[in-house]
Parts: sequence; C-alpha cells; structure tokens
Amino acid sequence: MNDTSYINWIAMSDNALAQTIGAFVKHHRLSQNKTQEEVARAANISRSTLSLLEKGGTITVPTLLQVLRVLDLLYIMEVFKIQEQISPIELAKLDQQKRQRARNSDNDSNKKSDW
Repeated sequence: MNDTSYINWIAMSDNALAQTIGAFVKHHRLSQNKTQEEVARAANISRSTLSLLEKGGTITVPTLLQVLRVLDLLYIMEVFKIQEQISPIELAKLDQQKRQRARNSDNDSNKKSDW
C-alpha cells in the first residue's frame, strides 16, 4: 500500500502495541502541557507507573483508563462500542411480517353507510 498512515495492527507484537499506546498517552500529555507528576497525581497512580505506561510497559486496564480520563481521551472507547447488526435473513423475515396493506374486517364490510 502507498498510504503511509496505514498501520498493520495485526502484524505488530504485543510489545509494539503497548509502546504505541504509551506514545499516544505521552503525546497527548505533552500536548496538554502536563507533567508526568500532574497526570499521575490526578489519576491516583505513581509517576513511575505513568512512566512505565508511556514506555510501553505492563500496566493494568484500570490504570490506563484512569490516565485516559485525566487526559480527556475516553472518546477512544467509542471503538469498543457494540452495535447490534441484523443479518440479511432476519431483515427479510421482518420485512415479510410487516403489514402490506390495510384490510377491511368482516364487521366493517357488512356495515351500511349512514349517508
């Protein structure tokens, strides 16, 4: 591919993925002009834990979430949102069940008009 923005996430090792996440956190921390100490204190973690995260070290998911919250980056959680999808077969079944037209009931057809 010629697109330089394409990243083959599947081919990356877990360590490389962790480093990418760490670089993302560090980039946003610095762009907000916050020190490691400030972010760590606000996230209720140690500065060394934040440093470990930024270097791609092993941390817990709750720790990552705390840091993302402090940096106002929880919007990335949108990619984890589950959207219900209906299969084409189920959609066809639902379409068949829809009412196609209104029908007169037997009682309505036997009534005489008052006009």
